[in-house]
Amino acid sequence: MSARQDALVVFSPSGKRGRFPRGTPVLQAARELGVDLDSICGGRGRCARCQVEAVEGEFPREGIVSRAEHLSPQAETERACAARGRLREGLRLGCQALIEGDVRIDVPPTSQVHQQVVRKPHEARAIEIDPVLSLHLVDVPPPDLEAPSGDLQRLLQALEAEWELRDLACDPALLPSLQSALRDGAWQVTAAVRDGSRLVAVWPGLRERVFGAAVDVGSTTLAAQVCDLATGEVVATTGRMNPQIRFGEDLMSRVSYAMLNPDGAARMTAAVREAIGDLLRSATDAAGLAADDLLEVTLVGNPVMHHLLLGLDPAPLGTAPFALATDHAVDLPAADLGLPAHPAARAWVLPCIAGHVGADTAGVLLAETPWERTEYSLLIDVGTNAEIILGNRERLLAASSPTGPAFEGAQISSGQRAAPGAIERVRIDPETLEPRYRVIGVEPWSNEDAFEEALGPTGVTGLCGSGIIEAVAGLFLAGVLRPDGLFDPEAAARSPRLVREGRTHAFRLRAGPPDIRVTQEDVRAIQLAKAALYAGVRLLLDRLGIERPDRIRLAGAFGSLIDVKYAMILGLIPDCPLERVSAAGNAAGTGARIALLNRAARSEIERRTRTIEKIETAVEPEFQRHFVEAMGFPHGSREFPNLARAVALPARPERAGAPAPRRRRRTRRG
Repeated sequence: MSARQDALVVFSPSGKRGRFPRGTPVLQAARELGVDLDSICGGRGRCARCQVEAVEGEFPREGIVSRAEHLSPQAETERACAARGRLREGLRLGCQALIEGDVRIDVPPTSQVHQQVVRKPHEARAIEIDPVLSLHLVDVPPPDLEAPSGDLQRLLQALEAEWELRDLACDPALLPSLQSALRDGAWQVTAAVRDGSRLVAVWPGLRERVFGAAVDVGSTTLAAQVCDLATGEVVATTGRMNPQIRFGEDLMSRVSYAMLNPDGAARMTAAVREAIGDLLRSATDAAGLAADDLLEVTLVGNPVMHHLLLGLDPAPLGTAPFALATDHAVDLPAADLGLPAHPAARAWVLPCIAGHVGADTAGVLLAETPWERTEYSLLIDVGTNAEIILGNRERLLAASSPTGPAFEGAQISSGQRAAPGAIERVRIDPETLEPRYRVIGVEPWSNEDAFEEALGPTGVTGLCGSGIIEAVAGLFLAGVLRPDGLFDPEAAARSPRLVREGRTHAFRLRAGPPDIRVTQEDVRAIQLAKAALYAGVRLLLDRLGIERPDRIRLAGAFGSLIDVKYAMILGLIPDCPLERVSAAGNAAGTGARIALLNRAARSEIERRTRTIEKIETAVEPEFQRHFVEAMGFPHGSREFPNLARAVALPARPERAGAPAPRRRRRTRRG
């Protein structure tokens, strides 16, 4: 069957894709592409572990229209499985569903052998506690026939008399539980007051602890931290994949999905709200709490996630001038977002900064406070869209760059997201070209005797983002890759690991199965991503009139995992003393936690975000020039003196970076 007749299949969340003859079982396609899809019955429809979903809609980046009917009709085996309650509604068995047309297939977490590693732990740090909620034990006079008044009125009078809390408003959600609380507590209750102005909850007797949650709504992963609002203690943390990945790997793909599919935005809103709800339930269960114990939730996310979470149309973010529905903080009932919490709980979403610089960056700012420093700080939250802050106490600038999903292992031939079995560290001997690597969940390196035993049945499954970064950087340092990013054909004589692939070469990192290679297309994907990031940074440096920052902080899960030396070797970040480059961890989540625990911080970040200067890379005429020059390793024209003192960099021919994209495109057409 010709390629024209074959159907294109795109799997999420892995991002792996390929063309297959119509009639190919989904499970077979997944196995051929190395997609993590569970099955232990040999594809006979008995174990029901290979459940998948055909995601409906138009996906312009893939150039396909995906429909449920692009899989074969439900087989008798599937109907029997569904009748026994083992096949969830809307899902198909991958071993029974046959590919009949272009389709996007989502593999839910329950069908994956190797669960995504969500590396967004909370940072242990001192936070000044300024609670938005205060607890007050109060004795309320019982009702009196001589001076009749309502329970609420007597409670408010007691709070004024004992705590000098005057003119309190009352949350309507309080009233259904008020009467029983007063009587169960023998007229002694604990009242929760929000912002010193609003009565929100009442419990019988003495209650000493109330809780809140800080949620980081990332485009790839979600993370939540449940905290004691009085002490700041983090009592539970949890994370999971963002289910919106099945609608698009990067932000603009999701915006396109919303624009092209009438119910696209609503489906993505429902998916992320349900996932956050599950996340909060998991966290409260882990801490031994009930949903009613949560009275405050703060949330951060990039602008697209922010809009989809709030049920706002993300389409204006897809075209200039990239207008936000609102760039102020949003304070609303948690119930409006469908969050499992106390009936009176509030959700506070941090402010956005610009069309592509969101509330997650506001969280990073709260955690890092660059306005307190005289030196120039560069803050980068690396994700499918890199958000960048540069400045000091005098001036702060913000921008974003569309890096895409390559840094997370997507669109890489052997790429995968961070999960057990993924290669996360790579070192290549510059003389022999022999690699050694380390795998997630395995302590020994591949050249150590204990490696194979420690590897276990999972084996090596692919390359995650940090692994591909270090592999490409190692190949460049070893002279296998030229500064323009092309494989040096003379390197093939140095090692059998350089294998011919079309008109160029690939580097075999590990012989299969699976065969893990770094291909020319993989290198180009990394070049495009790192050039976009560097170009955005360069615009801000130029605007401030400085050559390089004094310090660099890399935020986010990916930023915390990459080796800063290899990131600089690639030119992912600008030259800077290596000892002044560090990981900020989940700074966005830390900022959400600060806003949860300190109400003054909320006013501070609202004020600071109004003063930041926004640079829109999409309309800056210099962005394209910086982008083309940044294609080279580490850069096409700029010197990296700090890096050169720490690493022996290969010689760079003049303007190696600029022509690379054009030459590569001609090669592909040939």
